[in-house]
Amino acid sequence: MAILVTGGAGYIGSVAVEDLRKQNESVVVLDNLAYGHRQAIDSSVAFYEGDIGDESLVKAILSEHEIEACMHFSAFAYVGESVEKPKIYYKNNFVQTLKLLDVLIENDVKKFIFSSTCATYGEPQYVPIDEKHPQSPTSPYGWSKFMVERALADYDAAYNLKYVALRYFNACGASETCGEDHNPETHLIPLVLFAAQGKRDSISIFGDDYPTPDGTAIRDYIHISDLSQAHLLAFEYLRKGGDSEFVNLGNGSGYSVKEVVEAARKITGEKIEAKIAPRRAGDPSRLVADAKKAREVLGWNPQFPEIERIIESAWAWHSANPEGYE
Repeated sequence: MAILVTGGAGYIGSVAVEDLRKQNESVVVLDNLAYGHRQAIDSSVAFYEGDIGDESLVKAILSEHEIEACMHFSAFAYVGESVEKPKIYYKNNFVQTLKLLDVLIENDVKKFIFSSTCATYGEPQYVPIDEKHPQSPTSPYGWSKFMVERALADYDAAYNLKYVALRYFNACGASETCGEDHNPETHLIPLVLFAAQGKRDSISIFGDDYPTPDGTAIRDYIHISDLSQAHLLAFEYLRKGGDSEFVNLGNGSGYSVKEVVEAARKITGEKIEAKIAPRRAGDPSRLVADAKKAREVLGWNPQFPEIERIIESAWAWHSANPEGYE
């Protein structure tokens, strides 16, 4: 049997495909390549270009392959864009996912691993954030993911769909073959590395007056290989009959923006000019996960928690692929 990986040509999905194949799992990828890269998927992998909401296409895939489970990475994920264009976020992230779920259930595919986000929590009321923290998203992106979570719980109750919804904190780093290639790029680590490569004159630090040790915001960074392994563990958990769960993925400790920049300077040997800019509206001072449940339920233990190792892996990939996948 095979695993359907939606968004499998994207940043995290491509690493999951890579790791699944290392475990001799059969994989089928569905990606519309809006943000994914065909080059990130080995030519030997069954690949379909199209939308997850294309019910006839999904039905064709399920008729051509014996699908055991679905890992769902496909989503738009720019918070700012979601505020400006909420319609496309609700349509792509929520409505399209419902269409996918309906076809899966009709064809008796009832194991679902969902790529969710800490954005479902909104402004933190306490840190570290556990799964019992109230959920009140502050962007359409966060709401679109929250709505899928809500639907999953209802689909389990009505249709016996078993799922693990994995709430990521900050995905980063690279595997040996797959790395971060977004357009536009908004994530801190690749932007810092672009400055090291001379693609940018400087990077901006948004606020240095937060109530943190060095005044800059603290985030929980997770290596994509650790995220990928969490998906594989969630699949095994469901394969063995595990019940549906919502699970945080984070290292449980955070790094400040200044610490990330300093680590990048050390690893790249470049000066990397950083300029202080005003705070961005809605940016919390500290976002750190309580990932105890991931350890206890899935047996997940991050192998690359140190920011230096994360940046080293990203730097190696960007150095080998200075123009990304193109």
